[in-house]
Amino acid sequence: MNARVRHNGLFIDGKEIEALSQSTFAVHSPADGQIVGYAALADHRDVERAVIAATNAFPRWNALTPAEREHCFLRAADLLEQASERFLPWIIDEGGSTITKATFEWKYSINLFRTAAGEVRRLYGDTFPADRNDRLSLVIREPMGVIAAISPFNAPLALLVKMIAFPLAAGNTVIAKPSEETPMIALELANLLQQAGFPDGVFNVVTGLGSEAGEALVSDPRVHGITFTGSTAVGRKIAATAGERLARVHLELGGKNPVIVLRDADPKEAARIIATGAFAHAGQICMSSSRIIAEKEIARELATCLAQEVEHFHLGDLRDERTVYGPVINERSSKTIQSHISTAVAAGAELVTGGEILHGLLWKPTVLFNPPKDSLAWSEETFGPVTCIHEVDDLEEAIQLANDSEYGLSAGILSNDLRRSISAARRIRCGSVHIGAHSFQSDALAPIGGYGVSSIGRSGGKYSVEHFTELKWITLNLEQQL
Repeated sequence: MNARVRHNGLFIDGKEIEALSQSTFAVHSPADGQIVGYAALADHRDVERAVIAATNAFPRWNALTPAEREHCFLRAADLLEQASERFLPWIIDEGGSTITKATFEWKYSINLFRTAAGEVRRLYGDTFPADRNDRLSLVIREPMGVIAAISPFNAPLALLVKMIAFPLAAGNTVIAKPSEETPMIALELANLLQQAGFPDGVFNVVTGLGSEAGEALVSDPRVHGITFTGSTAVGRKIAATAGERLARVHLELGGKNPVIVLRDADPKEAARIIATGAFAHAGQICMSSSRIIAEKEIARELATCLAQEVEHFHLGDLRDERTVYGPVINERSSKTIQSHISTAVAAGAELVTGGEILHGLLWKPTVLFNPPKDSLAWSEETFGPVTCIHEVDDLEEAIQLANDSEYGLSAGILSNDLRRSISAARRIRCGSVHIGAHSFQSDALAPIGGYGVSSIGRSGGKYSVEHFTELKWITLNLEQQL
């Protein structure tokens, strides 16, 4: 645990300041419940200050040359690479991450900044043949303006960086509202970007509750775009509020991600792959492998192998590199997990392993076999260390079951039969399908997002840049004299 308890302010217009109310809220470690910091509790007046700062900074940011903006991102990557001791403790302490997961986040964030630096020079436009020979038609891409980024608790550094870096690369200014569960790391990031040379007001941070600070951001007409990563339920509310003023939104929401295991797969190797995809960060990942659909010839053996795999997990100190995962984020999440497991078992699911709390908010890895298809454990996001295996007769039934969900974020296929795997991948209604792998995959350049209620838009590389830019058609009459 961090020896010191930190007091964080807001970060607006290049400075750390108190909330106007001077109110704060405590941030607790999910590992032991201890207070690790106090964050400023922003209200609509503080959001007003951030919006003004971001609005005023927008022309200054766009006045910089591409080389100057590119340098800011490369400098940020270099500074972050030198600052593991500033960021890793917060990812562990306020988020309940293991040292392995925190290190992954930190390295991935460095890569995101360097990828965003490249996007600064790829704001490509277009030309097309005009209907008249004396006219030149140009299409250019311009930044939108002020973007609100409302980030989640489960990857407080990596997802925040991903959500802000590409809109910034496109020339927008950003106001971040991190999760109230993990607000502390956002101020560290703001200070680092300031040190990297980002002008005052280009990146601002308001911490507080979604019902106050988040609502004020989403409803402000000077906020031109909104990017949110979190639950589908909250995403619906954001979309409804933003829709009233036709603001552009990017929503990366829930997933109930299938992994299809075909009969030719090796059950031990499949179990090893699934164990990573299902239980990384205690299953608190939107792309977690939570629905395993296996052909009958392999399903029972797969369940046995998966149980053996997870029963050997080391669940100890978060700073021990052997520890596989840590606690879930809060008591509310723990109660959801309990409800999903108990109702599925009561309805006929077989509890293969787990189903218990070790201590506090730390759950044993849980595997359920053949839960009812209408059970919460099978149909809804559990967001905990729980995965379900359902047996099917053949690939056709597997695809039908994979698609029998309102979600459509990510999927995996485990098989050595490439022909069947590609055929299945093309028919699964998900934003990404990974053959020979579990469903939890990411890449700085990939179009992350999904079908159904899993997302609006795609994030990553040029896809984020395109989402938060406007296209403008310009014509030039070549022969007319004025």
